[in-house]
Amino acid sequence: MRCQMCQTVKLSNEFPPRKITENCKHPRQHCMRCVVAYVHEHEACPHPDCGETVANDSQMMEILQHTLKEMFRVYDTSYTPHVIPEGASEGVIQVTVLNGESITLPFKPDMTILKVKEEIQKELQHDVQKQKLLYNATELKVYGESGKHMRLIDYGVEPNSVIHLVILLFAIPEGFDHVVFDLYWGYPHNRGRDYLDASCLQFSGQTFQGVVDYEHVVNMNASIRHSGDVMDDKRRKGHHTIHVSLRKIPANITHLFFTLSAWNSPNIARYPYPSLKFYEADKPHKNLCKTTFTHAKYSQAVIMCSVSRSASGWDIYNSGKLSAGNAKNYNPLVGTVQSLISKGY
Repeated sequence: MRCQMCQTVKLSNEFPPRKITENCKHPRQHCMRCVVAYVHEHEACPHPDCGETVANDSQMMEILQHTLKEMFRVYDTSYTPHVIPEGASEGVIQVTVLNGESITLPFKPDMTILKVKEEIQKELQHDVQKQKLLYNATELKVYGESGKHMRLIDYGVEPNSVIHLVILLFAIPEGFDHVVFDLYWGYPHNRGRDYLDASCLQFSGQTFQGVVDYEHVVNMNASIRHSGDVMDDKRRKGHHTIHVSLRKIPANITHLFFTLSAWNSPNIARYPYPSLKFYEADKPHKNLCKTTFTHAKYSQAVIMCSVSRSASGWDIYNSGKLSAGNAKNYNPLVGTVQSLISKGY
């Protein structure tokens, strides 16, 4: 969205969450920074066709100022000498996950990839067998072609580098076929029906091949099917399911990325009590993998997980990557996914 005052394109959560005053009838076209600055100087709504009086100490102004403070917190900075942790030869490496988790380890060129994974398991509780490490778009494997233990130096990892961690949620056995992506959500408070959209984006390598969502309810060969909107206005709940027949997925499709995105509301936080699970169709009470998105509450969209081809079949990987975009405009989400794939995710 572009602020009509500063003419800067900003995320939707940088605009006021509701009307500045009860009498304002116009769209919210000014970002919170501009609103606060204008009201501070003029004590009026900044919209040129409105002019409603707004006190600097009004509840709405307090909400906007508090929100801006939390979104753009400023920290005091001071010089801190670089201290190499005990046991590190010449620096550190940082291991990061898409959902924001991270740890820092002493850098040792001869440290084996297995040892790195063991340290990750110790700190973040992710099993060694479920970790996929990426550095410069290359997977850091425990064993090389000759069967030797691979080390950081074997992959050219340098001190003070970042290694990306992807978590394998579930390796789908060969006998599996029909799996279901199942989402429930509540209507936003003080509003009517609204949608938290579950969508499946299909890719062949980095090339976007299409989407299955509330509107495009089936792909070309019916291997992916969407329920469409299943709404319960009485209970104020929405429901989406996406059914995937793995054996029917066209051979050129390498990745399925499952996303959640806010429709009319500016971010995912507006939808209470979201519930998400992934299960085999004939065993709906057995969740195949646990996905969380509490970190995504102020984002317009989040990439929940991917189902990717592997040498042995299909694997489900956790993501948690935040993104702009929604079912009205998938372009930002497509760009985010293409960037992930290019880096080896």
